[in-house]
Amino acid sequence: MPKSDRNPLVHGSNLEQKENHRTKYRDVESKKYLSEIRTEYDKWRSANLELVGPTSTPTDQDDATIAARVELLSKYKDFLDQQHYAEKFDSRSNLHSSVLEEFLYYLFKDLVKDFGENALIGKSHTFKDIFFVPPKYSEMLKRPYARIEKKDHDFVIGATIQVSFEAATPPEKDENPGEILALLKEEPENYSEVTVTGNTETHIFDIPVVAIECKT
Repeated sequence: MPKSDRNPLVHGSNLEQKENHRTKYRDVESKKYLSEIRTEYDKWRSANLELVGPTSTPTDQDDATIAARVELLSKYKDFLDQQHYAEKFDSRSNLHSSVLEEFLYYLFKDLVKDFGENALIGKSHTFKDIFFVPPKYSEMLKRPYARIEKKDHDFVIGATIQVSFEAATPPEKDENPGEILALLKEEPENYSEVTVTGNTETHIFDIPVVAIECKT
């Protein structure tokens, strides 16, 4: 399955987008402020990456590690919340709100890592509901026309699921109900799109086990 290009360091990504924006934040004051924020952000990120834990195995150091991460967050947030930065980069820019999202990644990264490389952590568009919307009934007999409704979450811990749907003969009419047919499938190149191979639809979506909304 192709890996998503989602970056769990959402605050750092937001900062980088502002630094590299072709039209906005090109004035002298913006560049000066972004440079100052970059210096403090790099310190905050490095300090968090050097800390290890908590993991899936509780230790006597867990409380101290969490306290250290919270202290690092408070110090960086106090710096970023200074009035001149708040006025220059308002709430619509998401620079301030994304700090908490990245903090959650640092807080849970080592625990989630213990569950393997397929574990999902970070911002996500997760499964909410499924609908079947064929253009007409006769088409539904050929393939399901499934539509996955998704919900945005600031932070999740969960799993990425790949499923395939196809129209089938009702069991009471199937002469070989126990037969399993081998299907040739192509994996979606785009994370959010459905791939149709013959009469088989393949969807990829995230299922959250933990979902957190960040309010600041």
